[in-house]
Amino acid sequence: MQYELYIDVFFLVNFMMDYILLMLLRKMLACTATHARVIIGAAAGAVLTCVIIVVPFPWAFVKLLLFHGVVNVIMLKVGLCVEWGRPFVKAFLFLYVGSFLLGGIIGFLHQYIRTGSLFFALALLGYCLTSGIWSLIEALIQYNRTHCVAVLFWKERSCQVKTLIDTGNRLRDDKMGKPVSIIRPDVARRLGFFEIPENSKELHYIHFHSIGKSEGKLPVFEIDKMCFTKDKVEILRPLLAVCGDEMDSDSYGMILNPDIYFGGNGKI
Repeated sequence: MQYELYIDVFFLVNFMMDYILLMLLRKMLACTATHARVIIGAAAGAVLTCVIIVVPFPWAFVKLLLFHGVVNVIMLKVGLCVEWGRPFVKAFLFLYVGSFLLGGIIGFLHQYIRTGSLFFALALLGYCLTSGIWSLIEALIQYNRTHCVAVLFWKERSCQVKTLIDTGNRLRDDKMGKPVSIIRPDVARRLGFFEIPENSKELHYIHFHSIGKSEGKLPVFEIDKMCFTKDKVEILRPLLAVCGDEMDSDSYGMILNPDIYFGGNGKI
């Protein structure tokens, strides 16, 4: 059985798919490669694919090795300038993740588009959907990195609170030299903070600056410990500052100082 191959059409289809795939990889890897380099990388991949298809090889596995071990490597190096080592291994794996997502979406959509001339529109739609799925995955990963649940313990009381890990919170207590996290008044009430006498040694104040408010003071107290069940992390004697009503009561009850969570005072 013989097949007729139009090399110009074959090149154009491969160039377009390689270009879309490299654009996806640039997004996945947050790569700084220019648009021109992506085009050159896609063209190089398409040319090499055409050469491998046209040139006869005695064994089929040789073509397989050339496709996966030569074409893909050249595309990554030329199109995205990926460095050797761990970055390259990551990029190589992401290449197949992107191919799997893109191929699956195009295969799913193809059953609804029977006209062959709409293939390019189908590929573009596949790119948009794959890019959107990856953005959603990134957003979920980022959310899990910055949101968690903490359990606060003080004296004989405890409460569970939704927590935002905020890199913008760099409050530090000058008196004790420890980072300070911020809690809402209702969380402080559950811990019994408002039962502390004004002249108690357990209570002191720190100055702060914020957007919309040039300067102010926050009451600070030290609790027994703070636990994060997800990561099985326990922080001993952390400092908490009680804010006013500025925090959104429906989202989180504590703004965690990242210096506490990532290697800060008392972390064990």
